[in-house]
Amino acid sequence: MAYGISTYAYFWRISERATKRLSLLDMLVDTKELGGQVFQICDFPEIESYDATRLADVRDAARDLGLRLELGTRGVRPEHLAKYLDMAGQLDVTLVRSMMNTVDHRPGVDEAVTLLRQALPAYAQAGVTLGLETYEQVSTDDLLAVVKGVDDPHLGVVLDPGNSVARLERPCDVVEATAPYVVNIHVKDFAFTRRDGWVGFTYAGCPLGTGLLDHAAMIAAVRPHERGINQIVEHWLPWQDDGFDATARLEHQWTKTSITTLLRSE
Repeated sequence: MAYGISTYAYFWRISERATKRLSLLDMLVDTKELGGQVFQICDFPEIESYDATRLADVRDAARDLGLRLELGTRGVRPEHLAKYLDMAGQLDVTLVRSMMNTVDHRPGVDEAVTLLRQALPAYAQAGVTLGLETYEQVSTDDLLAVVKGVDDPHLGVVLDPGNSVARLERPCDVVEATAPYVVNIHVKDFAFTRRDGWVGFTYAGCPLGTGLLDHAAMIAAVRPHERGINQIVEHWLPWQDDGFDATARLEHQWTKTSITTLLRSE
């Protein structure tokens, strides 16, 4: 088990709003400096354009920094998953995170099972695990039906209990249901705050340990230390009214707080 950081912890600093976008190497170096042991390149489409030489440069940079790499994408189409499996081999990655839906493809349980049964043998042969993330577009019951339907030890769940709240699923219920199948954990805290005039709520991220995520209960249920499951820091940081510099500073602060909190929990 190791603690790491995702590209989602750098969401604003790699966005089009950034005055100077961080590169992949910048994020790797920052992860190392903050004490991370793993870096998850998640929903970072730019990497799909990297040729073999550039992928080797990323792999070697991570190796020189003493970091392990993980990959993240979306979708269950076999040809797309094969592309990420090829990249995984070039990057020395043993875990790929995906999600059920894409913009142009929303498979039901049966279709997803069929497609994943086509993709998984190559993952198993390569020793790479594929994890499907919990999130509001797919019920936890359906996600587990897919994982159980495929019934392959190289397919599991990437647990992010905060995502499913938008589906009116309680985080504790998501944790309990998925715990036996979890292969990766996204650690991000979250909270509800009242809107002005107490007209509704905003549901957004907050620094780890200050919100509704019961991290201790999640760890007790999943047992990542025993099972070798990595915990990866992410954020839901709202854009700050003071602009990019203020947002970037706060994003860095949240990342530092989160990874430091995890490391101190050892």
